[in-house]
Formats: sequence, C-alpha cells, structure tokens
Amino acid sequence: MNKFLLTFWRPLLVLLLLFGLWEAAVRFFHIENWLLPSPSAILTEANASWDTFFVHLIATTKLSVIGFLIGSAVGLLIAVTLHRVAFFREAVYPLLILSQNIPTIVLAPLLVVWFGFGIMPKLIVITLVCFFPITVACLDGFRQTSPELKHFMQMSGSTKRQMFWKLEWPYALPSIFSGLKISATYSVMGAVISEWLGSKEGIGVYMTMASKSFRTDRVFVAIFAIMALSLLFFIVIKLLEKWCIRGQSKEEK
Repeated sequence: MNKFLLTFWRPLLVLLLLFGLWEAAVRFFHIENWLLPSPSAILTEANASWDTFFVHLIATTKLSVIGFLIGSAVGLLIAVTLHRVAFFREAVYPLLILSQNIPTIVLAPLLVVWFGFGIMPKLIVITLVCFFPITVACLDGFRQTSPELKHFMQMSGSTKRQMFWKLEWPYALPSIFSGLKISATYSVMGAVISEWLGSKEGIGVYMTMASKSFRTDRVFVAIFAIMALSLLFFIVIKLLEKWCIRGQSKEEK
C-alpha cells in the first residue's frame, strides 16, 4: 500500500492542480455551464444523475470486458499461428497492418448493415480495436527468445511443442501483457464507439443524449467515466501481470 501511494502521489497531485486551475478559470472568466462546466459542477451532476448513469456504466463495462476477452483470444491465436507457420506469417501479416488503416468510425455503419443492431457488430468493432496490439506484442515477444536457449533445447532433443511452451511462451509473457494493457484501454473506447451505432444503453448512448441536449456537464461525466474505466482495466492487467510472471522476475533478480 505504501509503495502504491509513493508511486501515484505525484500524478495525483498534478491532476488536482489541473482541476484547481480549471475551477479557478471557469469562475474567474464566468464561463457558462453549457460551454465549459467547472469540475465542481461536473461532480455535482455525477452525484445527482448517478442512479441513471450507473445503468449505462454497467452496460459499457460488460460490453468492454466481453469484447476485450474475444479480441485477446483472437489476437493470441493469430500471433501463435503466424509464429508457428512461417508461410502464413509472410502472407497474412501485411494484411493485418492494412486492417488497422481502415477507420473504425467508417467501418462501423457497414457492420450495422451486415449484422443488424444487435451485439454482434459491437463485439466486432471492439475485437478489431483490441486484437492488433496483442498480436504485434506477442510476435515481438516470441522473437526475443534467447537463441542460445533455443539451441540448447534443440540439442537436448526437445520437440517444437515443448520448445514453444517451455521457452518461447514464458519469454513472450512480458510482451503479451504489454499488448493486453494497451488493448484493455482501447476496449472501453471501442465499446463507446460501437454504442454510437445504435444501442439502448451504455456510456456512448448517455454521451450522445447529453450532447444533443447541450448538457456539457453530463458529457464530461461520461468522459471521466471512460477514463476511470480504462485506468481500472489497465491496473487489473498490471496486477495480473505481476501475479503471472513474479517467479520469472525473482529469477532475473
């Protein structure tokens, strides 16, 4: 707990300073609430509309988690396949890079046309956002495996499967978790974007309704909720990383 406080007190102090300057600027320049609400006004609105907003928050959280799990599974599967099959890697990897050049906001309406307004197009959007960082990070981790240890295992008569699970996979874990942390934060924004396509609940729906009614304070409530949810996902993956590779870290020390 003390280590946590020592790590985060500096950014927390900077954040409080920024909020203080924001509050002072709004009050000093008499900025209208519909144009730029103060942090205190945003906090007041968050407290007043919490019961309504909580339903949207839970909906987005569920969608983000499901989409992240699917995107992670797809990303890991693609990475392992590309790593194990050299010909497949040379043929498919350039296409994966091209897939990230397609704007999600442009592709999303097409997914609605093809798959309707259900959960399917939303999960596809989140998966497209999440899988690529995991795939790239995982492949980089496999390439960082010690060639000396690979040679030693080959000389010991290890099969390719044994070499993968005993050597390459453990070596790739730090890189894999780096990709997971990036994708975890992307999954929340992917969920919000997918909710803009057409949904009954979610932070994206809440933000759209607030924007149309010029409730800027509610828009900022949604923005801060997205940031907090992304940070929470990042922390969870970070803790999971420490739990999974703590043995490896101890050996390195």
